[in-house]
Amino acid sequence: MKRIFLFILTNIAVVAVLGIVASLLGVNRYLTPNGLNLGALLGYALVMGFGGAIISLLISKPMAKWSSGVRVIDQPQNQDEAWIVDTVRKFADKAGIGMPEVGIFEGDPNAFATGAFRDSALVAVSTGLLQGMTHEEIEAVIGHEIAHIANGDMVTMTLIQGVMNTFVVFLSRVIGYAVESFLRKNDEENRGPGIGYMVTTLVLDIVLGFAAAIVVAWFSRQREFRADAGAAQLMGRKQPMINALARLGGLHTAELPKSVAAMGIAGGIGQLFSTHPPIEERIAALQNSAA
Repeated sequence: MKRIFLFILTNIAVVAVLGIVASLLGVNRYLTPNGLNLGALLGYALVMGFGGAIISLLISKPMAKWSSGVRVIDQPQNQDEAWIVDTVRKFADKAGIGMPEVGIFEGDPNAFATGAFRDSALVAVSTGLLQGMTHEEIEAVIGHEIAHIANGDMVTMTLIQGVMNTFVVFLSRVIGYAVESFLRKNDEENRGPGIGYMVTTLVLDIVLGFAAAIVVAWFSRQREFRADAGAAQLMGRKQPMINALARLGGLHTAELPKSVAAMGIAGGIGQLFSTHPPIEERIAALQNSAA
């Protein structure tokens, strides 16, 4: 709950800073005559930018269960399921977080963690992971996902995405009004936003959206390195995590739904937009760490 409170406080602070900067730069003097209400735009940017991000975070667990076909282990049906639950509980206790829900989903090797709250998250592993890895390697993967939860990565990624969304919404519309003002500089009649505003806003929503996605993906990759190191700390040594990564590098990993892809053990397309660093870089980072 503390993280959610800080999330909301940060959102408000970002919008306040945007308003202060716009006022200091005198943006109002140029845009208000063309029908732009800066206060209304800041409110709109807050709702559109952070509103969608926070809703996505709050429904992340049920959405992950539905989209991945996760079967939550309420009562272990065999020794393997009992071992998975015990392993999650062991690492959760060691990391100082509440016991997450534990689930299994059908598919190629992968795993993910999700949830809005640190003490009521979800850890899910695939059947392919259980069949294709040793117990020690699976432990390392589970440790990695527990580290994500302990580090508050779900909230952090939502915060970053929300900040980026807000900047995209705000900047695209401010620039759109500026373009419209230029196109109508000799037109004294105020007819509201026209084609210049609409086209500029649409183009910038796309262009700035791609730029924001690159920033979010970069933060996500840094978070993966920390989760790898966290798994090594939970296990007391780094070799199991190195072995697990090496094994994943030689397997066809499952493509997770977009809602949980950033929290998987593996995934991502392209260097700039990838949510995960290359396996080789992750292994090298662990090998060079002091853990």
